Amino acid sequence: MNMLSRKASHDSHGQDSSYFLGWQEYEKNPYHPIQNPTGIIQMGLAENQLLLPGNKRRKYINMLSFDLLKSWLRRNSDIVGMKKDGISVFRELALFQDYHGLPALKNELVDFMAKIRENGIKFASEKLVLTAGATPANEILMFCLADPGEAFILPTPYYPGFDRDLKWRTGVEIVPMHCSSSNGFRITSSALEQAYQQAQKLNLKIKGVLVTNPSNPLGITMTKTELNHLVDFAIDKNIHIISDEIYSGTVFDSPKFVSITEVVNERITTVNNNSITSIWNRIHIVYGFSKDLGIPGFRVGMIFSNNETVVAAATKMSSFGLVSSQTQYLVANLLKDKKFTCKHMEETQKRLKRRKEMLVSGLRNAGIRCLKSNAGLFCWVDMRHLLGSATTFEAEKELWMNILCKVGLNISPGSSCHCCEPGWFRVCFANMSEDTLEVAMRRIKAFADSITISTSVVRGSIAKWEN
Repeated sequence: MNMLSRKASHDSHGQDSSYFLGWQEYEKNPYHPIQNPTGIIQMGLAENQLLLPGNKRRKYINMLSFDLLKSWLRRNSDIVGMKKDGISVFRELALFQDYHGLPALKNELVDFMAKIRENGIKFASEKLVLTAGATPANEILMFCLADPGEAFILPTPYYPGFDRDLKWRTGVEIVPMHCSSSNGFRITSSALEQAYQQAQKLNLKIKGVLVTNPSNPLGITMTKTELNHLVDFAIDKNIHIISDEIYSGTVFDSPKFVSITEVVNERITTVNNNSITSIWNRIHIVYGFSKDLGIPGFRVGMIFSNNETVVAAATKMSSFGLVSSQTQYLVANLLKDKKFTCKHMEETQKRLKRRKEMLVSGLRNAGIRCLKSNAGLFCWVDMRHLLGSATTFEAEKELWMNILCKVGLNISPGSSCHCCEPGWFRVCFANMSEDTLEVAMRRIKAFADSITISTSVVRGSIAKWEN
């Protein structure tokens, strides 16, 4: 007799994905420059841990991207010590348990979000719901917007963790919308309609579309054309749009980041009709500080929605995963220092651009190209030429296993992101030192060269036999 629930006793979590399997292999044999120089280098982790750039990096070899944060914490020891104007607020914070969140944090958060969008749109703090990171924010929205068995459309390739985050506990289904390399994996009206028709054939009711902007894993910002396609589609089908904008502050190159809220607001002010105005209540934004500020352990995320019913329900659900009052107090004061946050964002974007260029240059030296990107902590890498004559997902898996186990690099295969074309990989560049990235690039070049040599030998033998 089974004493556990189906959820506990059945493997429906999604951990059998190659994305998670690569992590497991890395954890068995992690790279260390001295203690384990032949170990696996983690290039599947989208975290912002950049070192100081240039000739300072060796001096600060153990200081991560939060060297700026550490210096701020040293200057603000009273806040770290939970004091306000020299008086302890420990008791007040320790007893605080209102799941609506600290007003000070919510006020600073809406200002920070507006700043990232160059004040192109204003956010109201009463329309924010605080969550313990972006992961529960996305799941809460699934609970609010769809019933078990209903579905959301997701453009591919998409973040592999969504198969777990959106589906596991909610029972909501995902319908992939297949994008192609022929147009740089951009969203089109026809692709949206095809996904919708596919859902109809599967007898799935579509409740909305979820996008990541900037895209994970593509590392690109969505264009206004794409965003307008989404708005038109949502109006036509009377469905919701969730825009996960957790990477919005990582945009390090043109074009600039444009939020779907800006596009909708612009259309409302220029074409004020009922269909445009009504979509405003079906637009929901997810954000968090794991990527932009590089503090994933703080677990600070949020939902923004103009839908009062969604905000009310999401607020109730957030009580199952609150952000600690101590963390809220610290982050509120951090965001209040506008000079610091401005400097932090500028420096982070500068470092990201430099690191991305290092990766692209190293891969190019190995004969490997990337999709042109302008945001995020990763590149979408084209290794189709390394598949040989068999351009299949089986060949992609074999290539991935060789890179993981023989080359010693944990990268994420496109199939784990539901890419419809074999041979693409997500490669992260911001979670390691420059020295480690250089080691990784030497490894991948040696591997690519060995494949090229092997292919040349085989082709030479064939040519000689044919002659």
